[in-house]
This record gives sequence, structure tokens and C-alpha cells, in this order.
Amino acid sequence: MTETNNSFKPTLGLFDSTMIVAGSMIGSGIFIVSADMLKDLGSAGWLIAVWLITGFMTLTAALSYGELSGMFPKAGGQYVYLKESYNPLVGFLYGWSFFSVIQTGTIAAVAVGFAKFAGYFFPVLAWDDANTFNVMGLTVHYAQLVGIALIILLTFINTRGIQTGKIIQTIFTSTKLISLFGLIIAGFIAFKWDVWKANWENPWMIQKLTKTDGVIVSQALINGAILGAIASAMVGSIFSSDAWNNVTFIAGEIKNPKKNIGMSLFLGTLIVTLIYVLMNVVYLATVPMHELAFAKDNRVALSASDAIFGSSGTIIIAAMIMISTFGCNNGLILAGARVYHTMAHDKLFFKKAESLNKNAVPEWALWIQCIMACALCLSGKYGDLLDMVSFIVVIFYVLTIIGIFILRKKRPDVERPYKAFGYPILPVIYILMGISFCTLLIIYKPQFTWPGLIITLIGIPLYYFAVANNNKNA
Repeated sequence: MTETNNSFKPTLGLFDSTMIVAGSMIGSGIFIVSADMLKDLGSAGWLIAVWLITGFMTLTAALSYGELSGMFPKAGGQYVYLKESYNPLVGFLYGWSFFSVIQTGTIAAVAVGFAKFAGYFFPVLAWDDANTFNVMGLTVHYAQLVGIALIILLTFINTRGIQTGKIIQTIFTSTKLISLFGLIIAGFIAFKWDVWKANWENPWMIQKLTKTDGVIVSQALINGAILGAIASAMVGSIFSSDAWNNVTFIAGEIKNPKKNIGMSLFLGTLIVTLIYVLMNVVYLATVPMHELAFAKDNRVALSASDAIFGSSGTIIIAAMIMISTFGCNNGLILAGARVYHTMAHDKLFFKKAESLNKNAVPEWALWIQCIMACALCLSGKYGDLLDMVSFIVVIFYVLTIIGIFILRKKRPDVERPYKAFGYPILPVIYILMGISFCTLLIIYKPQFTWPGLIITLIGIPLYYFAVANNNKNA
């Protein structure tokens, strides 16, 4: 690896930045998570409502981040915002969580998702016990190896420079957006009014759906259990809508970042929110709700595609998901390494992560991210880790948006080319919604909360160890 002192080169325009926002958000979640959401909610009306609530939260957060991106238009994004709003410890805890689970766990899950759906074309990748082998007591699926190969390939491509990563992101994101809108249009053409009417018979009655011996049982929920069900369902929609902030990590490589980051955040999250809501309308318009809730392997998009296109539907969706996850992982890999680069500059990460190669990208940071993601891929534990991502991610989003209020008081004279839309009302609404979501998860779904909180808190001794080491070497 050739190291130079090159600085980041601003080469990404508004369109490129918007493609990174949308491409990083759309992975495999929208094709799958609605099944578990329906098991929690048992209601067509509430399924759409939860996606709308999540979309509102995402758009509100994105509009609020526009102010922060204008104030600090440099690599590192949310890590920088938290450090500047609070202190280096809070920024480090985000960066540590980002490296240990948020970004690397997501990269691993998306990569294996790509490989699983490749199993429709290559049976050896099908997710079953026949396609495994043992290494040192560890059971490994061939799909995991393909996932690792994908991570390594995209990491290598992104070491060749931001232009290469930009081209891949633009091609794959454009393709999946066109494909998704095509599927939505086809779904409305194939609209089944009898299915739609049946699905909307009791649209606002929240029910827990379970299946025993092939029989689906619905249990109406009351009082606090309703709030718990909504919070549990939102885990899926929030995870599917996450990574919208990845564009802030590469601010140093965006032209006119003070304006373009905020605009790309708004445009990207708006496009994806629209797609997600319309996709769920198509699901409910083509497949009976109970079939969606218990679709094989939760693949609701396959059920809808089969209803729309017939036997060719499976291949169409499998190809769409492979395109979607490939582009999604490229965006995640491209953006994530910039956070470690900025942390290393602050002497809170491995020193080599600060260096840029001859192509003006943080190659060492890309490869250390690759190693961590591949380890999670091989462990098979990324799924468990991702269950807690939504909780931790929302906590940091809330802290970041509170930071807008802190910075307006602490640094009133700093240039703000873009101010948070709807301030202070919309940011306050997001903060209240985010706190409510996290509180409900703590009460009703603790398995989503405490493990993630523990991982984050492990960062406290690591931070003080890094500080002590820096003082020792000063």
C-alpha cells in the first residue's frame, strides 16, 4: 500500500451524493421485514402507519442533519457532530459502536443477503445444512464465503479511488430505483381488489399473529402491549431505513458540501420513503395479509412478485435483491472508512487509518473495516448483532439532534448555510419519538436493547485507554 499525504478530493456532485443516500438505505430489508412487522401488528393500517412514522422520523432527522453538515462539512459526519456538540468521549462511543456493530454488522448482513438470493441461480448457495462445511469446529455456509468475497471485492474497488466507487454506486442505485418503481407500477396494474378489501377489513386492530401446526392464530392486544407491538415492528422499518446518514461521512469528497449534503439527505430519504410505503401498498394489494406474515423465509417481495408475474416472479425479485444489496454494500463500505480515518486523525483509532493512499482514499481504514465485517460474516452472529442496531442507532440520532440545540447556544456565530427545517418543532418531535421508541424497546423488548448498550459502554474504558496512551506518547 502506497501512502501519501494527499487530502480528500471533492469529486461528488448532488446527484452522486443522492445516489449514496438512497443506495445505502435500500438493501434487502424492504423485501423481507414486513413479514415480521405483520406478525407483530396483524393489521394492514398499522403496517402502513409504521412505515409512514419511520419515514417521517427519517426525513425529520435528515433535514435536521442538514444544519450540522453545513457547519462541519468535513469527513466523519455524525462522529464529528457528536464530538463538537458534547465531547470527544461521546463521539468515540459512536465511532466504536459504528466499527464494532453498526456499520460492519450491516455490511456483513447485506453481503450474506446477496449470497443467499444468489442461491436462486446457484443452488450450492441455498441456505441449508447440505451447503456447509466445518472449519475448526465452526460451521460455515458457502453463502458466507460468497459474502466475504463480495466484501473483499468492493473494498478493493474502493481503494482504487472515489471515482470508481461513485460509478458503481450510480449504476447500481439507478438500476434498483428503476426496478423498484417498475415493480410498484406492475403491482398497481395487477391490483387485486378482493385481496385489498380483505386485508383492510379491520385495519386498525392490532393483533399478534402466530402459527402452530399450520394454523394461524390472532390475538388482539390491549393497552401497553399495543405500544410494545408498534415499537417491535419499528425495529424492522428503522433498520431498513438506516444508513441515510452515510453521505455525511464523505463530506470531504463532496463538491459544495455546505449545500449539497443537506439537499442530498432530503432528496435521498424522500425517494426511499416513497418507495417503501408504495412497496407495502403493493404487498397488501396482491397477497392476503396472513400469507405475507408467514411468507417462506419472510420473503414478502417474492410472494408479491409471484402474484404479479407468476412463476418468473422469483427470479425477478432474486435479481433485484442481488442488485440492491450489491449497491447498498458499496455505499456502506465507501462511506464507513471515512469515520475511522477521522477518528485516527483525533488519535482515537489505529494511527494507520489516518493515511490516504495515492488515490486519495483511506485504504488502511477500508481494509480494517473489511476484516471486521468478514469476521462477523464468518461468525454468523451478525443477525443477532443487527437486532440491537436499531436501538443504538436511534439513541445516537437523538443525541445528535439534541446537539443542534446545544450548538446553537454554544456556537451561535458559526456559519449555518442551511438551518434545520421546522426548528425547533420538528427536531423536538423527532427527539420525543426517538426517546419513546427506545423506552418502549427497553420495557417490552429488552433483548433488543441491553446487549447493544453493553457493546457501546465497552467503549468507555477503550476511550480512556486511548487517551492515556496518547498522553504517554506525547
